[in-house]
Amino acid sequence: MKIIIINGSHRKNGSTALILKEMVQKIKTYPNVEIQFYNVADLNLKYCVGCCKCYKNGKCIFHDDIEKLSEDIETADGIIIGSPTYAGNVSGQMKVIIDRGHFVIEQLLFGKYAISVSTYENYGGRDTAEILNRLLYYSGAVISNSLVIKTSFSSNPLSSQKTYNTVNKAADKFYKDIHDQKKYLCQKIRHFIIFRFGILPFVRKKGNEYQGVAAKWKKHGIFCP
Repeated sequence: MKIIIINGSHRKNGSTALILKEMVQKIKTYPNVEIQFYNVADLNLKYCVGCCKCYKNGKCIFHDDIEKLSEDIETADGIIIGSPTYAGNVSGQMKVIIDRGHFVIEQLLFGKYAISVSTYENYGGRDTAEILNRLLYYSGAVISNSLVIKTSFSSNPLSSQKTYNTVNKAADKFYKDIHDQKKYLCQKIRHFIIFRFGILPFVRKKGNEYQGVAAKWKKHGIFCP
């Protein structure tokens, strides 16, 4: 079982990172699990320039760390993605990953299980969670859990027994969902509607300009126009 975890905070030991690291410790108690942990602070990230070359060629014009991250996600069974809340939104680095990561149109997370984690101090935590969850839904993921955790700046959110228990239960459920391949019928229906009536006709209309997308769908067993 391969799990990708992305800390979308520039702070490697901030609240978001501490929660994600606790999930790592919980999941590692199970056998035969490979975990790859990414800190956005360590990544070389170039901004999306809107050229859409990735849709035609199947890869970005930039050869930076996001391309390597996307390749690792492609072969993963599950993903945990976390971000702090900045001005009611995800971090800037996380937004770059969302823009560049081949998620939605290419359906990078199709059939993979996911958890979103958003942390906040004052307001906007649920807005951040909605952005992350929308990314997961639109990209074909099965959402096992979504954590919205309020915590004071530079404090350890896990010092709260309630938060500690919530984080560990979510990690435990995440592993079991992947292991048992748990079905979430409502999510499956929701994704079918998004894909069938939104993404698919859009890609069809683009024709050869989006041939890289069609190739990726075929590779992963997704309907190919």
